[in-house]
Formats: sequence, structure tokens, C-alpha cells
Amino acid sequence: MSSTAPQDTGHHRLWSVDEHLADILAAVRPLEPIELQLLDAQGCVLVEDVTVPVALPPFDNSSMDGYAVRTADVQGASEEFPAVLAVIGDVAAGAGELPTVGPGQAARIMTGAPLPPGAEAVVPVEWTDGGEGGGAASGMAPASSAPEGAGGEVRVHRSAEARAHVRSRGSDVQAGDLALAAGTVLGPPQIALLAAIGRGTVRVRPRPRVVVLSTGSELVQPGEALTPGTIYDSNSFALAAAARDAGAIAYRVGAVADDADTLRATIEDQLIRADLLVTTGGVSVGAYDVVKEALTSVAGGEDDVDGGGIDFRKLAMQPGKPQGFGAIGPDHTPLLALPGNPVSSYVSFELFVRPAIRTLRGLPQTEIVRPSVRAALKADKAIGSPAGRRQFLRGAYDAESGTVSPVGGSGSHLIAALAHADSLIVVPEDVTSVEPGADLEVVLLG
Repeated sequence: MSSTAPQDTGHHRLWSVDEHLADILAAVRPLEPIELQLLDAQGCVLVEDVTVPVALPPFDNSSMDGYAVRTADVQGASEEFPAVLAVIGDVAAGAGELPTVGPGQAARIMTGAPLPPGAEAVVPVEWTDGGEGGGAASGMAPASSAPEGAGGEVRVHRSAEARAHVRSRGSDVQAGDLALAAGTVLGPPQIALLAAIGRGTVRVRPRPRVVVLSTGSELVQPGEALTPGTIYDSNSFALAAAARDAGAIAYRVGAVADDADTLRATIEDQLIRADLLVTTGGVSVGAYDVVKEALTSVAGGEDDVDGGGIDFRKLAMQPGKPQGFGAIGPDHTPLLALPGNPVSSYVSFELFVRPAIRTLRGLPQTEIVRPSVRAALKADKAIGSPAGRRQFLRGAYDAESGTVSPVGGSGSHLIAALAHADSLIVVPEDVTSVEPGADLEVVLLG
């Protein structure tokens, strides 16, 4: 664990938000690359440049259903004086053996089918009588009506330029072109391109596996009945969803009772499937703050060869003052211990856990933290903020007017307001009152 101060001093001073985040990012390394099947690689970051092995499309092909013709044969053709051509066969998509189109001849051709030798252009079926001997056709006769549909004559009512309705070989990408650069996040269009150039697997950094544990004997799982003194466990759902949103594979471990031995055993069980552990609750100074009790002994302090140490700190922020961070277990798996109040834990996730997840994914530095903008405070009266604390208020940001409005009160348990917020309003440490209209930093959560 990297930290800017020895472990024991963490209890005696306030750490800034920036110091705590810097410590976390210094200790978290991108995951080692692995080879994955295309669909398993969705959402992962590419670690190699991918070049195109074959041109796309790999051959000249038709962009329309119609007839492959020689341009000289249809020159000057009109509805009054159609060009009458002998139909020598069908060319379907995927066709291997191709007929050669000679003078006075045409081949029925389907969209995506290779342009047969001798042909220079494709006339859409709507420019012909479709071989039916009538007026303009609206579509092709089905292949099942062959040989009649693929033989006989076709009347062409319009002339065609050379290469009309032909997609040229390599018009999408050429062999040797760079298809995707290292660092690209693989979304559906990128997966499609990889498949189109014949790549079945790709080398990426895997999505981090994040285990979320909520602690508290008072917590009940949603769907069960509440008894006196109990509340529903929302934190583990909020943080698992947030981890997934940040690009991780999230495993939620429902409420662990306030017992240090149980928590220690649960954490040790979970290490096998975790690239990052996130706990919520039990990090303050109360008699039942078991995360602190369990992790202090499981990590065994700074010198412990097995763990690495968890540092519990007070941060100069509101909400989210108590925080813990360190490494645990034989693989020095990073662990972030967040406060238990729902809003505190969510704000802490956004500021500290999300950047850690995105670092594990190997995303570029510019995409590690949420984007922020400046906006004018839209409020009825001045907003107070504690001296020496960086306050994060839930906000609703209006991009059009460049304003941000506070949502809900400042209490760290007001989860209803969180559901209506799309941003965090940042009040700096040295500001104790913010007037309406003041220019503030706004972290965008969308």
C-alpha cells in the first residue's frame, strides 16, 4: 500500500480528498491482459493494435437486387426503347461458381453477391421489367420459381454508368489498415468490426471483479419483512450497480452481521473472486464498527506479510469523513472501506472506488474520474458549508442554462434525493457560505 504518511498518523490528522485518491491510484495497477472471445470482451479495453488481415468487402459486390450488366448493352435504354438482354443465371450472396456475362447478356444478382466476370454495373430490379415482360418490376421473382426466373429475357429501362451499385473491394477497409487502436473500449460497433475482419478472440484487460460487502446487523434484504429496528440493505445494491456502471463485474454479498469473526471469514472467502473489495459500514469510531475491528486484525498492520495493511482515516470532506484503504490477502487485493450512510457511501464510491475500477480496467488517465463543469448555483438562499471540509451536495444540472440546483437536504441518509440527482456540487474547503449565482465545480454523474 502506498501512502503519503505512516499508518499511525492517519488517526491524528485530516486527509484531503485529493491525497486519499492519490494514495489509492498509486496502489492500484491495471489488470494483466488476457485473450477473450469477442462477446466476452465487450466493455473491455483493447491492449493491442488490431490490423485488417483482409480487405472489406473482400470482393466487388452488388449493393442492390437487380441485374449485372455490361454498360455498353444498356446505353441509351429507356422505357420506350428498353435494352433486351438474355438472362444467363442467378448470382446469390455466397455464390462460388460465377457465370461470365457476355455481350447482350445479364445475370440476376442479389445484394451482397459478388459481381460476376464481364459485368461492369448493376441495374436495380426497379429499372427493369424483372423478366416478366411487363412494366417496371417492384421486386425480384423468388429463386424458387427458377429456372424461369433465372432465364429468359429482361428489359432494362435505364442506362447505367460503370461501377453503378457496385461496392468495391476494400471500400470499407483495406488489408493492413489499422482497424482498432490499443486503448479502445470494445462496444457493439467495435465487436462487429472485429468479427467482420475474422477475429474470433482479442487481447484485452478483463473487466475487474468487484466484491461489495455491506455490514450491519440491522440490515434486511429487500423482499423480506422488516422487524422493529431493522432497515433494508440499499448500500450493497447501490454500490454493486455503480461498480457495474463503472465497467466491473460486480458480486454483491448481502448484509454481514456486526461480528468481527464472521466478517473476517466472509472477506477471506471472497478474496478468491475479487480484484477489488468494497465494504460499506462499520468504519467510524463506534463500539460496533466491526469493519475497522476485523480488518485491523486480518491485515495485521503495515508489517504483515500476508495482508499489507488497512489504513483508516478521517477525510476533510462531507459526507464521507471516515474512510479506509489498503491491501489484503496473499495477492494484496485492494480494499476500500466506505462509510455506512447511503449517501456517504455513494459519494465515496464516485470519488474513490470508481476511479480505482477504471484504473484496473486500464482506461486512459482522462477517463478515470467523472467529468466536471462550472455552473452557477440556482438556489433561493445562501448555502452553508463546514469550514475546512470539501462538501459534496447532490445537484440537478441544467446544461442549457449552465446552472445547478441542490436536490434534497444535506443529510447523509437522504437516499430519495440521490435518485433525483445527476451531479455533485463541490463546495471548496475554504468556503463556508455560497450565495445564489456563485460559480461552482459540478461533477457530472450521468
